Amino acid sequence: MSIKRGYYLDEMKIGMFAETSMVVTGEKIDTFAELTGDFNPIHVDAEFAAQSMFGKRIAHGALSASLISAILGNDLPGPGAIFVELNMRFRRPAFIDDEITARAEVVEINERTGRIKMKVTCSVNGKQIIRGSAGVIVPKRPVED
Repeated sequence: MSIKRGYYLDEMKIGMFAETSMVVTGEKIDTFAELTGDFNPIHVDAEFAAQSMFGKRIAHGALSASLISAILGNDLPGPGAIFVELNMRFRRPAFIDDEITARAEVVEINERTGRIKMKVTCSVNGKQIIRGSAGVIVPKRPVED
């Protein structure tokens, strides 16, 4: 089995970006609640959620944000990168049957420390539900003997 390698620091450029998408389902919300132990009824109880300001179940904000982690670990910078910081603002919820699109874009590169800063967002139907920034340590290219 070959392991996919991510980008090395010298391959990173300002403006590089990656996106991924996921459709929210009730099963994904329930599974996320099981994995995290977050059983807030706004997420898992349709009757309770119907009485809330949203009128129906909403996905955990961290479920939506987990797509950002998927981008950083799988695509950009990808395998080998170390996710060290995440600052987010939750603007609106995602509902069952919404398609969330997460995006991460390189906005700053520190050659000395190997850290990059990325602008991150999650959107539904073109409207941001999360915005923020992420810090990632990107491996430097190994020195050949």
